[in-house]
Amino acid sequence: MSFTGLGLNTPSPPGNSPEPSLTALIEQKLRLQAVLKGSSGWFLWVAGLSIINSVLNLSGVRFQFIFGLGITQVVDALAHQAGSAGFVLDLVINGCVAGVFVLFWNFARKGRRWAFIVGMSLYVLDGLLLLLFKELLGVAFHGFALFSMYGGLSAIAKLNVLEQSMPHVNAPVQQPVAPPSSP
Repeated sequence: MSFTGLGLNTPSPPGNSPEPSLTALIEQKLRLQAVLKGSSGWFLWVAGLSIINSVLNLSGVRFQFIFGLGITQVVDALAHQAGSAGFVLDLVINGCVAGVFVLFWNFARKGRRWAFIVGMSLYVLDGLLLLLFKELLGVAFHGFALFSMYGGLSAIAKLNVLEQSMPHVNAPVQQPVAPPSSP
């Protein structure tokens, strides 16, 4: 079906480069927003699985997800040595660490570059901590997660360029002015 009332599907004159249609620009914007939300979701997964790892460790279970944070594993080990007082301290510290990553998720999904940059930087440092302890599988996962997070960071830049090329879409809608009535 072709709709030419707004000139969305009209061919461009010969010799001119075709401009992308408004529909194509909107579709591209929606795809980039989906990439942004998916990439920012990695912060939430890391936070949640780090807490699960801590709870499993404190419960005496020797199973852990490789998706969590290395710093929470260090806190878990120190808390285990501290005894029962370490249990509460472990939950508080690891809860705060996970909470920071939840904050990164919240701001990153809203398109805040700083959240991706700071969150990814801290995750790189965490990966270096795992490398120090020779947790190579965890380091490899950190690399994969960082690659996935980077997709969101690059989507922000592409969204900014796209939104600048669509000023008419972001412009406020103005009500038509009615002509003055004659007496």
